[in-house]
Amino acid sequence: MNLILKYVGLMLVIFQFSVALSQPYPNKPVQVVTPFPPGGAADIVVRLVTQKLTEELKMSFIVENKPGAGGAIGAQYVAQASPNGYTLLITSSSTLSINPHLSNKNTYDSFKSFSPISLIGYSPNVLVINPKLPFNQVSELIENVKNNPGKYTFASNGAGTLSHLTGEMFKQSAGIEVLHVPYKGAAPAIVDLSSGQVSILFAAYASVNTMMQAGKVKPLAVTSLKRLKIAPEIPTLAESGLQGFESNQWWGLFGPVGMPPEIVNQLNIAMNKILQSPEIKKRFTEEGIDILLGKPAALTKYLQEDFDRWGKVVQKGHITNN
Repeated sequence: MNLILKYVGLMLVIFQFSVALSQPYPNKPVQVVTPFPPGGAADIVVRLVTQKLTEELKMSFIVENKPGAGGAIGAQYVAQASPNGYTLLITSSSTLSINPHLSNKNTYDSFKSFSPISLIGYSPNVLVINPKLPFNQVSELIENVKNNPGKYTFASNGAGTLSHLTGEMFKQSAGIEVLHVPYKGAAPAIVDLSSGQVSILFAAYASVNTMMQAGKVKPLAVTSLKRLKIAPEIPTLAESGLQGFESNQWWGLFGPVGMPPEIVNQLNIAMNKILQSPEIKKRFTEEGIDILLGKPAALTKYLQEDFDRWGKVVQKGHITNN
């Protein structure tokens, strides 16, 4: 009798597993990890996207914040998850393009540990200065820095952040030397910039927009190759004499390596659809984010180009977090 019961139980498990496999994806809630704390542009992006994925695919896409180690903790969690499509990662350039160049302690590989699914969007930094400085163009700023060595400083959101490395790229591109002053986040850096404690800052548009409108910081340029839709009056650094200058915070959707191609394709199609919805377009524009579309291969190409870009900056500047 016991053998019969065990046999029946085993067959029931096999049957349930077979049924689960035969059901269309997704047939249970999907965990979407973001390797950053709640709040900020990254959290806005992930919650908008998951809300729309929930509506499009008729299943809950649940956000889970797993911050720490510059995004490495959340990224590693997803890299080690089952590649069945029920654990996904929405992350930014900080985790996959920058961190690997700054630390040899990461336990994931930006290209070998993940299945690329979809690009989402990008947001440039804005080069802002203290409003009392008598410069209205980037060329004037560069000239004065060269003529007054040791006088100017540039703030960042912290060592190893995109804000920091964009400042380093600016120094390298312009051929200038400016002392780096790292802060613990954008807010204190912006406060000190407005009061004149530091001279220059590269910051996300959303974090400095209110201060720009109030005249407490002065924008000189954006770091994307195209002007921001929400602030077309601000020129790009490329237009301002630093040809080819590009630095963007960007976001993409990934899963663990080895995901079934049909699930990757299904998610990619859904993402490209929702990113073209009027609501997403409106909200992204308000946050200074431009939408990126394309197949998984487009995400791989974008990541590779950005990865190589920051590798050169880190190597030339001898920057490390180890």
